[in-house]
Amino acid sequence: MKAVGYQRSLPIDHPEALLDIDIEAPLPGPNDLLIAVNAVAVNPVDSKIRQRAEPQQGYKILGWDAVGEVLQTGAAVTGFNVGDRVWYAGDLTRPGCNAQQQLVDARIAAKAPQSLSDVQAAAMPLTSITAYELLFDRLTLQHNSDQRTLLVIGAAGGVGSVLVQLAKQLTQANVIATASRPESKQWVEALGADQVIDHSAPLAAQLDDDAAVTDVVLLTHSDEYFDEVIDLIQPQGRIGIIDDPSEPLDITRLKQKSVSLHWEFMYTRSMFQTADMAAQGKLLAHVAELCDNGQLRSTLGRQFGELNADNLRKAHEAIESAKTIGKIVLTVPR
Repeated sequence: MKAVGYQRSLPIDHPEALLDIDIEAPLPGPNDLLIAVNAVAVNPVDSKIRQRAEPQQGYKILGWDAVGEVLQTGAAVTGFNVGDRVWYAGDLTRPGCNAQQQLVDARIAAKAPQSLSDVQAAAMPLTSITAYELLFDRLTLQHNSDQRTLLVIGAAGGVGSVLVQLAKQLTQANVIATASRPESKQWVEALGADQVIDHSAPLAAQLDDDAAVTDVVLLTHSDEYFDEVIDLIQPQGRIGIIDDPSEPLDITRLKQKSVSLHWEFMYTRSMFQTADMAAQGKLLAHVAELCDNGQLRSTLGRQFGELNADNLRKAHEAIESAKTIGKIVLTVPR
């Protein structure tokens, strides 16, 4: 089968940074679904792994956001049948979805929303899991009743685009989002943010006088905003981050306000085969229902054509620019 992979960690403008390859189709284990991949999204994690991790042998295949059709089910799989259209974010410890076929553990997959096309749906799984776990598992917001004030820094990206919607649809939180360009500000406003401020300027001065920020989500450049966030957050607040700070965070500054810091990594469950691993499949099923009910919209930003090395290099380049709005998606040719 055809796939896109790499052998060396190279700058994205190098012609061998990503390569068109032919590999053997995989065979499912007991808990696996064998998927014919229809569409894939590109995330910052793809670029980070490409730059940091070289395969020990052969090729490494990236990609952790996909929609496809079940071709075969493992012996222990229940709840799925051949022909089901599913979506999932995969597992960092296994080959990714930048291929015509892929194996995924059935416990972290769900049936895709009927109301979204393959391209629209592929934009959602990874960011939906990250945003959902961050809001409800890490920051412990409460469904339908929570009235906390949430500041979301970097809200126009993939995770932020889902997180703003989830917070507005499932809680009563006051959501203050940040965006620095007119087009990204317009995007976040359309997703339902109560207020949008500019993260390229001092944050506190832009907040309404009665905005008492109880929780902060740092989706990008957390080390750059960390001190400013500690100054403006309310005592006993919560901070959630998903990125890898380029500079160490001084957590001693959290003590006087009794502020807690939470790091969200959506691959923890699959990487460590946790007892609650199936929670991610259930979470995706819930998100699919929200989409089909009209409560969530796809966060598709741009479509980069069919999956091949040239188009995927362009997608990685766009991700590395840190100026994308929403998600980048490619279709997978048969």
